[in-house]
Amino acid sequence: MAIERTFVLLKPDAVQRRLVGEIYSRLERKGLKTVGLKLIQVTPELARKHYEEHITKKFYPDLEEFITSAPVVAMVLEGPEAIKVVRAMLGCTNGREAPLGTIRGDFGSSQQLNLVHGSDGPEAAAREIGIYFADNELVDYEPTLGGWVCADYEK
Repeated sequence: MAIERTFVLLKPDAVQRRLVGEIYSRLERKGLKTVGLKLIQVTPELARKHYEEHITKKFYPDLEEFITSAPVVAMVLEGPEAIKVVRAMLGCTNGREAPLGTIRGDFGSSQQLNLVHGSDGPEAAAREIGIYFADNELVDYEPTLGGWVCADYEK
């Protein structure tokens, strides 16, 4: 299994609802290693970079207004199959349809106000990490509990 890095964005609704700690705690307890973490205000320019494939879509103005409406927490997480693991933990995009036990299933009730974004593949993760983090903002370290999260052959 490959150790991967993935990008996670706790959106304005997660910050405003004070769910940052709860969501981050779930990701951390899963055994994912934090290598980048910061609170930022998304600007319209940053929103256009992140959501460039959606700019021409009808819903984009509402998306930009939402993502720039309050601070967000950007993070880079690392672990075995981190992209797949995070996506499973998030649940499907629409919180009303997400299974209980997932982040969106437990806390979400909306399609757009869906609390969190997670990269959907390795290329997206690399692109999104590069948009939100400079190389010197990512920290590589060996957690002391690393050997207790998964077997060596799974790393």
